Amino acid sequence: MKQINEFETQKKVAIENMASDRNLWSLSNRWFIESCKHKYSYNFTWLGRPIIQYPQDIIAIQEIIWKVKPNLIIETGIAYGGSLIFYSSMLELLGGDDQVLGIDIDIRENNRVEIEKHSMFKRITMIQGSSVDESVTQQVYEFAKGKKPILVVLDSHHTHEHVLKELELYSPLVTKGSYLVVLDTVIEDMPEDSFQDRPWGKGNNPKTAVWEFLKTNNRFEVDKDIENKLIITVAPDGYLKCTKD
Repeated sequence: MKQINEFETQKKVAIENMASDRNLWSLSNRWFIESCKHKYSYNFTWLGRPIIQYPQDIIAIQEIIWKVKPNLIIETGIAYGGSLIFYSSMLELLGGDDQVLGIDIDIRENNRVEIEKHSMFKRITMIQGSSVDESVTQQVYEFAKGKKPILVVLDSHHTHEHVLKELELYSPLVTKGSYLVVLDTVIEDMPEDSFQDRPWGKGNNPKTAVWEFLKTNNRFEVDKDIENKLIITVAPDGYLKCTKD
């Protein structure tokens, strides 16, 4: 036990020192921007399905799942389904009958087929429709009845308006001690011309939505400890810990 405590203490000090290293942050930001030019996040799979995330964030969410032990994980945005498979595999390791709920406005048939035939699909339910439509949110709340703790991950349409609406709709489902993870907040920190073919960019993205949300919601706070130990992440200011019921 003493060795474990010493290790944790040393780790905490190392993270604090790293977090105060402005040169490291600068180098990491430059590397991140350059890596995006090569679609770096598209390089990885989880149990065979493309996950389209940076490995650092996959590890961070793994740590959250293991710590929180959610009864339900809700994700907006499905894409190829790698994240759903990831969540399901983590819940499989935890045991029990915990579930994953994925929401996407367009679940492409080829992706649906691959997700449904995967061995980890047994814990997954998918809803097709906009995450902010009333009919969809009603289905989500019905599915979530009696389930806690609940972990929510937002990774769909990245405009300020859409993410802010998601935050308002889904934050009440997150229980004290769990997390509301908002991905791709890094858009705010990218060069102005990074998203010319997208409706989001500087001043209009998940991070600006988080900032707006936190002005009026006191149940959540940014968990800077996660960001400080990752350094490289798509979710700066996006790991929101629920601190109140």
